[in-house]
Amino acid sequence: MYVRDAKNRDEAWLLDRIEEMGLDERSFRSRDYVIAVDEGSNARAGFGRLRIHKTDDGEFVELTGIGVLETWRGQGVGAHVIERLVEKAGDQGFDEVYCFTPTATYLAQFGFEALEEGGVPDALAERLEVVRRDSEGDVTPLRLRRDRFEMPDRLRERFKNATPEGGDPEPSPEEAAEDFGIDPDEATYKYDTGR
Repeated sequence: MYVRDAKNRDEAWLLDRIEEMGLDERSFRSRDYVIAVDEGSNARAGFGRLRIHKTDDGEFVELTGIGVLETWRGQGVGAHVIERLVEKAGDQGFDEVYCFTPTATYLAQFGFEALEEGGVPDALAERLEVVRRDSEGDVTPLRLRRDRFEMPDRLRERFKNATPEGGDPEPSPEEAAEDFGIDPDEATYKYDTGR
């Protein structure tokens, strides 16, 4: 199991899973996502998004759209998606990462801290209100200082041995000529032998 950056060919899969899970798809760009993939079957197990907010007060980064397919839950997939997103945030120069979620307890194990209402930067207050309107439950604003991120050992071990529970993994589709804009009935090839 490993986590990689999403590719253009993952876009349809991501949009389908986001819709199934009822996650935020505003300003969707597949390049903002990372995807957890099973090495053996090439099945996609989970995903998450790093969303950068550019404001007059500076830039802020938010973890959002984190989802794990039901057959892969409880095996550290979400934890490793979060870890990869935090690493990407650091690579882009961010020392703090924000998240607005009803699952604050889950994120607390990685070092996220709940913010008081006044602790959310003004530039992100509107985003928090949007998330609250879209959510059915209570949303907690969280912040992580990147250097305080911790991965619990139990989740690291589960991830190493993750397998889909209760079903076959969903394999990645085979790439076809159409995926690259090629019409296989009309295309000519440099080494076409005419057979």
